[in-house]
Parts: sequence; structure tokens; C-alpha cells
Amino acid sequence: MLFIEYPKCSTCQKAKCWLDENGIAYTDRHILEQPPTYEELKEWYARSGLPLRRFFNTSGLKYKSLALKDKLPTMTEDEQLHLLATDGMLVKRPLVVGDDFVLVGFKPDEWASTLK
Repeated sequence: MLFIEYPKCSTCQKAKCWLDENGIAYTDRHILEQPPTYEELKEWYARSGLPLRRFFNTSGLKYKSLALKDKLPTMTEDEQLHLLATDGMLVKRPLVVGDDFVLVGFKPDEWASTLK
């Protein structure tokens, strides 16, 4: 299982502690050092069953400075995926990718039902 995080993010830290406390093994990946590629994002989005907007870090400074709240509705999914792939800080985190699931953001109840 792949755990994609920004180490300074408090939510990522909580999520990592939760995984450790529950004895769940993962491979750690720093979202800025190794941002998700367009191909990865496209595959994860398809597998997740989630709306694409859930992959955006809507509370992030980069999201706000680019005024994406107003721009995303007029962009195609392909354009949005390419945009996400340009900067790891645009991607909602933590992101957990397993063989048959993709979790976006940290919701303990959702994680427990998926990972236990």
C-alpha cells in the first residue's frame, strides 16, 4: 500500500500514526519530492469512484492563489488531471493507494472499514 503525504501536514501526521497504531504496513512517499504523475492520477481517479474535485487540496494556498474554485468547473477532466500533476501541493492528502482502493484525505471511519 502506498501512503502519499506531505510530512509537515498535521492531517498526514495523524493518518500515519493511525496506520502505525493499527499495524498497517505502507510505503511512504513525499508528495513534493515525488508528486503523482498524470498517469497515476488518472488511474487512481478512475479506481476511486470519487468525483475529481475530491483530489484537489481546496484548503491549500496554491489552490486559492490560482483561483481554482472558479476555474475548475470550466476545465475538462483531462485538463484538471494535468493540472494536478504539475504540483503536489494541489493534491489532497494524505492519499492512500492499495490494489483495490484509493483513499483521499483522512477519515478514520472510512479508513477503518477499508483497511481492517
